[in-house]
Order: sequence, then C-alpha cells, then structure tokens
Amino acid sequence: MAPQTDPSIITALSLVHQSSSLTHRVRDLPTPQFIELLDQITAEFEHFLRAIDMINNESLEIMLEQILEAFTLKIGQILQAERTTIFMVDHDKQELWSKVAQGDGERSLEIRVPMNKGISGYVATNVLPLNIPDAYADERFDHTYDQKTGYRTRNILCMPVLSKKTNNIVAVVQLLNKLNQMPFDAKDEQRFKEFATSLGVILESCNSFYVAARNQKGVAALLKAISSLEQSLDLEKTLQSVMEEARQLMQADRSTLWLIDDDSGDLWSKVKSADGRSLVELRIPNTAGIVGHVATTGECLNIPDAYEDPRFSPDADKRTGYRTRTILCMPVFDSGGKLIAVTQLINKAQGTFTGSDEAFMRAFNIQAGVALENAQLFESVLVEKQYQKDILQSLSDAVVSTDMEGRIVTINDAALELLGCPMEGEQSRGDRDRWQKALLHRPVWQVIPIESLRFRLEDSLTHGAKHYVPEQTLRLGIVPAALSPTDVGDQLALASPPQSGSYRLWGYPDGEVLSPDQVQRLERSLNLTVNPLTDPEGGVLGGLLVLEDISQEKRMKSTLYRYMTPGVAEQVMALGDDLLMKGERKDVTVLFSDIRGYTTLTENLEADKVVEMLNTYFETMVEAVFNFEGTLDKFIGDALMAVFGAPLPLSNHAWAAVQSALDMRRRLVQYNAERIELNQPEIRIGIGISSGEVVSGNIGSQRKMEYTVIGDGVNLSSRLEGVTKEYGCDIVISEYTYSLCRDRIWVRELDRTQVKGKRQPVNLYELIDRRDQPLDADTQAFLNLYANARNAYTAMRFEQALDLFQQAKQMRPEDKAVAVHMQRAQQYLQQPPPADWDGVHIMTTK
Repeated sequence: MAPQTDPSIITALSLVHQSSSLTHRVRDLPTPQFIELLDQITAEFEHFLRAIDMINNESLEIMLEQILEAFTLKIGQILQAERTTIFMVDHDKQELWSKVAQGDGERSLEIRVPMNKGISGYVATNVLPLNIPDAYADERFDHTYDQKTGYRTRNILCMPVLSKKTNNIVAVVQLLNKLNQMPFDAKDEQRFKEFATSLGVILESCNSFYVAARNQKGVAALLKAISSLEQSLDLEKTLQSVMEEARQLMQADRSTLWLIDDDSGDLWSKVKSADGRSLVELRIPNTAGIVGHVATTGECLNIPDAYEDPRFSPDADKRTGYRTRTILCMPVFDSGGKLIAVTQLINKAQGTFTGSDEAFMRAFNIQAGVALENAQLFESVLVEKQYQKDILQSLSDAVVSTDMEGRIVTINDAALELLGCPMEGEQSRGDRDRWQKALLHRPVWQVIPIESLRFRLEDSLTHGAKHYVPEQTLRLGIVPAALSPTDVGDQLALASPPQSGSYRLWGYPDGEVLSPDQVQRLERSLNLTVNPLTDPEGGVLGGLLVLEDISQEKRMKSTLYRYMTPGVAEQVMALGDDLLMKGERKDVTVLFSDIRGYTTLTENLEADKVVEMLNTYFETMVEAVFNFEGTLDKFIGDALMAVFGAPLPLSNHAWAAVQSALDMRRRLVQYNAERIELNQPEIRIGIGISSGEVVSGNIGSQRKMEYTVIGDGVNLSSRLEGVTKEYGCDIVISEYTYSLCRDRIWVRELDRTQVKGKRQPVNLYELIDRRDQPLDADTQAFLNLYANARNAYTAMRFEQALDLFQQAKQMRPEDKAVAVHMQRAQQYLQQPPPADWDGVHIMTTK
C-alpha cells in the first residue's frame, strides 16, 4: 500500500506545528514505502532547486518579458483585438507597469502609469471588468494618448487578472479595437475568463520569481558595494567607489555623491574630467535643486518624471543635450545621525526607481556614511599629521620628542644640524635620512650628552615636571667612516665628561676611547627646555626637548654673510655686537636698483623660470655691491637696496656706490648678451643713488637680526630710482652724491626737482661714466648743447631754450630728457611761471 503523502511534504515541514510529523510517519513505515517517500521528497527538492536556479538566472527578466510578449500576442489573436497590453500591478508603488517591445535586438521598454488613472487604473482599483463600446463617450478614457500617436481608439475591453491563492489583483489586460469593427461583447468576456485563472497563476509566479531575482541581485550587489567601500580610506577613491557601486546596484545611468561642507554650507563632489584622467571638483549651494532639498530636509525624493517636479532645473540638460527622466535622491548620515552627504541617481535603465530600490539605497547609504566618515577622519588625521610635521621642520630651534623610556621618537632638521649632520650639498637629503634612522629609538641622553639631561627628562616623564636650563654646553664629535663600527657612514660620537677630553661612540661606554684628533669636534651653547607631552586628560605620553642654539658667533656670521662679504663680516664681528645692536647716525650712500617692466617681462613665464631669472640676475648684481664693500640691505621683489658706509664706515662711500652702479651697468650688458643667445628678452634697470645721514642698526633681536638703515637719504634714493623712468636714463644720482665725487665722474644735469613727499628741491644728475674714460666728440658736443639749453630754460628764456633743445634733439632724437624739457618750455611760453621761479619742477608721482 502506497504511503499517504501530502502533495508537498517540504511545504508541510516548513510549518512549525508540522515539524515533527515526518518523524512519526516514518517510524513504522515499511522499507518499500520509505523508498517511495524518499523519491517523492527528492522530486520536490529538485523542483525547489530548479526554482532557485531560476532566481539566480540572469535571463529571468528576459524570460518574463518573453512570456508577457507571447501572452499579449495570443490574447489579442483569441479576442481579435488590434492592440493588446498586459499591465502588471505594483502594489508597493500603486502603479501599473508593462514591457513594450522596441526595435529588433533592443530590450523592451518599461512603462508605468498611476494605478488611479485611466481605464486600466479603474479596473485595477475596483477589480471589475470594463467593456466600453465607445471610448470617447467614457469620461475615464484619456484621449491625449491618441492625439500624441495619431491612433484612433474606438472600443475597449479591460479585464482584471486575479491571484488564485489570494484573490488579489495580479494584472490588467487591456484590449483596443475589435477587428470586425464591432465592439467587444459578453462572449469575449467569457472567452477571456476561460483562461484568466491560469493566466493569473503564471503571471503571479513569474512576477514572484522576478521580484525574488531582483532582490537577490540587489543583495549581491549591495554586499559587493559594501566590500568595496571597506577597502579604501582615501576620500577621493571612496567618493568614486561609492557612486560607481551605487550606480551598478540601481542600474542607473548616472550617479553622484554630494558631500556637505560645514564651513561654507556648499555641496561638493568630485567627478571625472572629460578625458577621464583626473578629478574635477564641483560645488553648488546647499539650497540648489533636488539635491539641495534633500540636503536641507533629510527627506528621500523618488521622482518618476524630473520635468514635472518644480524643484528640478533643466539648465544642465539644455547645455549638454542630456535628458533627465527619473531621479532617486537620498540622504547619507554618519554614525551620530548627522546628515553628511546626499546620493543622487539619475535615469534608471528600465522604468522608474521602485520601493525596493529605495530600500536597497537606504541600506547602501548606511554603509556609505560609515565609509565616508572613516575616510574623512583618516584624511583629517593625515592632514593634521602633515601639519604637525611641517611645523616641526619649520622651527629654527632643535626639537626632539621621546617615548616614556626616553628613546627618540621624532627629531627635526634643526636638531640634526645641531648635532653635526651635513645639511648642504647634493647628498644632504641622504645624510639626513641616514642620521635620522640611526638616531631614532636611541636614548636621548646618549645622543645629546648634556649634564643632568637624563635626570631632568625622567623627572618630566614621571612627575610631569617642566625644566628650563639656560646656557648649557654640548660637546660632540663626528667620527670618520673609517673609524665607525657601522656602515651608516659618518657617525656621531658622544663626549665623555668634559674634563677627560676624550670621546666614545654611541652605545659603547666601555669601548675604545677616541682621542680628540680622531674626531671632528663640535661645541654648542644651548638653552635647554624639557617638557612632558600629555594627552587631553593630563596623562604623560612622552617627553619634548627644545634646544635653542645661542652660539652667538655662528648666528652672527650666518646673518652678516647675507649682507656683506666674508671679509667685511669678519671686521664687523671683531668690533663686537654693539656695532649692530645699537642704533647709530652715519653718513652713507644708498643705492636702489629695480628692473624696468618687470610685470610685462614675467607675465608669460612659468614660476620656476621667473625664479631662475631673478636668481641669476641678483647673483651678478650682488657681486657688484660686494666688490665695492657695500652692504646688501634687502631684496624687495625685483628691486635691490644696498648701503655703502655702514655698518663699517667708508670715507669714500659715494664713490664706492657710483663705481658699484657702473659695474652693474657693465654686468647687465654681459647678462643681456647671454639672454639674447638664448632667445630671451633683454632686461633694463633703473638705479637711484643718494648720500646723506641715516640711522643704521640691527632692528629686531639677537635671534632675528635684520640690519638696515632708515632716514631721508634712503627715501630719496628710492625716489631717484623711480625718476629714471621719466628721464629715460639708467642711473640718476642726487646733488649730495655728486658733490662728494664730482671730480671723478661725467654727469649731465637732468633737472632741479622737488620729488614727491619732499619739501626741499634737489638737483638730479645722470651718471654717464668715470672721468678716466674720455668722452667722444659727439657726446661732448651733445652735453654742451644740452647744458646751454638748460641754462636758458632755468633763466626763463624759453624760446632760446626750445631752439637749443631742438638742436639737441636732432643729435639724439630718442633722448627723453630733451623731450621732457621741450614740452615744459612750450607750456611755459603759453603760461609763464611766476617771476621768482627758481627752475624747480615739482613731481606728483613716485
């Protein structure tokens, strides 16, 4: 006798109250019947496995489309309709959707309509059939579709398809225009009902498989996306990874992740450039459009038709030709519930974004929020770490940090230099790296043998004590590589107690003692600070040593070498600190030099070419200053200021400045010749020189010395440099400089001028050359003619002056000083100056 089994044993077992029924049934079952039971269960498992295979099958969606297409065709044939459409019911979104066939080889297009509109919507909502003999006579019919397509709908038969299991509506079949020109009748309705039940079972099953397959695919994509997000802490990579995975997950055409900038309030993102090689940052206000609405409200927006939403701006579509149809825009929150970003998906490949899509994106955004929060935190940590590193390296004082055992954790370049590490030359970077590697993790008191350092640091680490110890002596020695027991290269040797005068290597207190002649000895004078490094709760994390090098001689030398030649610097140092630190009134000559048309000259040059040009230019000009015992005061952009007669006095400071200016002129000719060979434009300069009393001194402190001079003589020199442009010459000197060396130079009196900012007029002269360089006859004739013209001009004989200046112009048509005087003389002929005029021209510009 065959066993009495249910149609589905596995289904029965899934019920809780039936979980033990199989055990009771097989307990007394004979073997043959048990074998039959096994065969039945096996068949059921195979059935379920085939169902699972269908769910995992990538072609399931295509299969559903083919079933819908075939059933649509056959139903239309049976009921003799011109057009037939099967609308599936989406209860979640309260929509009807269908697949509409397109061209050969193209996927069907999914269309969706609201469940409460039109004939099909009425049938789906009321679950009642509609047989409409005259479509245009029925108010539920939307005739705009006919107007768009040119089709004429006459009659309609719209039938509901119900679930056999739940009796809920599964689909709506809509038939248009019966072929015999007659309306659909009751026989058509009955004929449809004959296969409606089977159709409902098939469509419901297909739809269930379709939803299950879509959910399965979505879960797999979500897991893949989450895995991808966990693999990077780089913010830019995370941005790209997040939205690429989201786009694939949702089968969208485009995706963007907008981050919220708390400082500016903007929304920003990074997208690939047109060539795909780099990322371009985009920024929009946090109130702009769809994204702005989600960013300010935290709401989810699922928009089936972008152009029907008033918040959507079509401007981007108009510029690019792209057509935005559907949008899913959702907020992203961090672990604390703060809104930090917005995800935006555009144009689902098929149809509109569904409730399932929203659920998947909600789960996805939770993971994306965690990934973004981690990436932003990691980026801020990296920025802070680099910031602290840059601060450490920028400090001029030596800084060393240690762990709780006093071993070195960080050491900046200033500390390496203090200990004797080579900081100049091609190998300096490699030397710093080797020294730092050798120093890290060593006890700091072995590396920096300052008396009582270990005691002070351990006190700081143990009790949080702070120590400041001024004027400590640090004695070190550099051991040649030949004597070093390691292969690191030159090694630092520790100093034994000062009275012994001997040295030992790191970590070898009992090893061979090195004599002073075997090492390069270094001695520093330091101010030492020892402080604890603490956490926010005040717990000690390590130690911090700051060593201020107060070796005055080294500091003064390095500073003075910036201003003057080593020989002059040595003389200044021999005279002591007071020469620089105390202000002093001195008679000096100040020289200002500036490049003409610098902005035009450099506007088309790359930054490195501008720096290269200025460096080579200043290199040769500074030599011209140093060659005549001048002091370089400062660089001001493309300008140079030099002082002759300070800090060391020069009895002939005016003559030294004049020779330096002539040397600059000579060097510029050579410099321009080299530039012409390289097809580079020539450089022109203007030089102003004046002599007088100034206040000189090192303004600042011993730690930051800036030697300079201040006073009217400085200001006048600067004005004269600007005057060169008005008179078209390269070197202009004041009457004060001219009076100190008039028997040594050829000059031309340019004018008597009251420069801007000064009350007293001053005679200006163009420096032509040294007296020991004879002038040619033409030059001498021109200068005599110009001098006679100037005499007539200052005597207010303007007609005579114009005649003489005209003759001078014929000799040198391009001479700007002649042109300036001719213009003034003509003006004075029309509007004569006062009778007591002394020939002074008042300048209104610098």
